[in-house]
Amino acid sequence: MLQSYEVIFENNKKWVESKVSQDPEFFKELSKTQNPDFLYIGCSDSRATAEEIMGAKPGEVFVLRNIANVVNTLDMSSAAVIQYAVEHLKVKHIIVCGHYNCGGVKAAMTPQDLGLLNPWLRNIRDVYRLHQVELDTIEDEEKRYDRLVELNVQEQCINVIKMACVQERYILEEYPVVHGWVFDLRTGKIIDLEIDFEKTLKDIQKIYNLTDSDWVMSRKKK
Repeated sequence: MLQSYEVIFENNKKWVESKVSQDPEFFKELSKTQNPDFLYIGCSDSRATAEEIMGAKPGEVFVLRNIANVVNTLDMSSAAVIQYAVEHLKVKHIIVCGHYNCGGVKAAMTPQDLGLLNPWLRNIRDVYRLHQVELDTIEDEEKRYDRLVELNVQEQCINVIKMACVQERYILEEYPVVHGWVFDLRTGKIIDLEIDFEKTLKDIQKIYNLTDSDWVMSRKKK
């Protein structure tokens, strides 16, 4: 009997055979380049895979995943992925997708020392601090937990919009647009939080305006 690790290679073999039987040129085309319209920033949770829940094909989604879908501009990994997606892949949509029953969010609600996780989870605890008045009025713990998942997505969307590369390209091309989603593990459905991207961008530019709009517009005219 194959062990779980060995099963992966058997599954890969079957997947290759399936793709080639449907299209003999599949891997030849796949290896040429990628041209995704979407950057998906999601949680590392093994139950919430981007392509699976979106019904996307290989090459359609550029993916960044970490614990609790956090966008911290001091994290060089997330900053590099976002900048590459925006400036080089020219994605049209950036999606921040959290999910209900998120272990990272739940851990951030727990008053205990979690060692190396502490600095990372502090990002989510900061979200709680910003929205403490609203969250503390929710008596049902599960509903409060769900709401923090949503608010965390909202705040991470704002962190994406703060980035200079996002602001500059939007001025030039009216893309990318930032969206906030929550994946409901209990139903399998994606919930659009309907982030008002343009209003959010306008509001935060009063403080986080990192581009010279006149200079950017002069580039657009060339």
